[in-house]
Amino acid sequence: MNTSIQKFGTIEADDIELVTLNNDNGVEVKIATYGATITSIRIPDKNGEKGEIVCGFDQLESYFSDAYKSNAPYFGGTVGRYCSQIKEAKFTLEGVEYQLNKIVGENNLHGGRIGFDKKLWSVEAFDENEASVTMKTRSNHLEEGFPGNVDVWVTFILTADNELKIEYKATTDQKTPFTITNHTYFNLTGFKDNVLHHSVKIAADKKQVWDETGAATGENISVIDKPDDLRTPKLIGDVHEAMGDGFEHYYLFDDKAFKLDKVAEIEEETSGRSLQVYTTEPGMLFYTGKYTSDELKRESGLQYGKYRGLCLETHRYPNGPNISNAPKSILDTDETYQSTTIFKFGW
Repeated sequence: MNTSIQKFGTIEADDIELVTLNNDNGVEVKIATYGATITSIRIPDKNGEKGEIVCGFDQLESYFSDAYKSNAPYFGGTVGRYCSQIKEAKFTLEGVEYQLNKIVGENNLHGGRIGFDKKLWSVEAFDENEASVTMKTRSNHLEEGFPGNVDVWVTFILTADNELKIEYKATTDQKTPFTITNHTYFNLTGFKDNVLHHSVKIAADKKQVWDETGAATGENISVIDKPDDLRTPKLIGDVHEAMGDGFEHYYLFDDKAFKLDKVAEIEEETSGRSLQVYTTEPGMLFYTGKYTSDELKRESGLQYGKYRGLCLETHRYPNGPNISNAPKSILDTDETYQSTTIFKFGW
């Protein structure tokens, strides 16, 4: 078990660091201080062959390419101040209407033009003899239109049990909408194929209803006995065919009470790799990369693109500031935002 840090590049006068976490089982995780971004996760397959299982880049400059910026897939980033879409890029809090930047059509997405995935984070703590690192950033009052000065910490811990534990913490000096997540795209084949042959199980019988703009309406509906009912494992490709579309679903977990529970299982037969997801969050956005550009690839040649990576974004309700029953979508001054998500790898 160890942690190492090296220079990843420079943005203007600021050095960007790359932190590498290793355990004794051959799992390696790399996180950049630009956006607290997971750039790489390498794990063995059933034959002991180590391979890359997430979308990302080995050079900082690749995150600023024209192809990446125009497609904006948020590979591996820590996204916020409020992830997912906020309807009409505005909300009202304590009688004051706040206007945000419009990112997709008329809506705000993932915090705005300079969300947390594009901010510079600093390494607050790490242990060379353990596989863990804590990063910090600050979001200032009215940054991207949001009220309050918010201090944010994210801790990445790689365990001996092949778990990548992500712990989030934040405090504010003014009430503000707040929820963050990690936006990693996984492909358990090691990008030898797309994700259509991955088997997925998600412990949810409801999903949000979104309007034609992609914003949550506040209505939740049952998925029981429908193609997107994933309470028993299904192949992604089979469900895509039955739905006539890829996944971009926010699934809701009943009676979670913000306690840590297992909510999803992903398996891929040819590699033998598996991924289990545990979270304290009330829901998860399951996305199968239907908008990801085929022009994107890692410098080594690993091909990204449509249906070549899946996201498991655990967070509070999309459009939460505009939904009356959205749990804990507003962070208050006397609270500490705390959230944990665990990705447990197997092979």
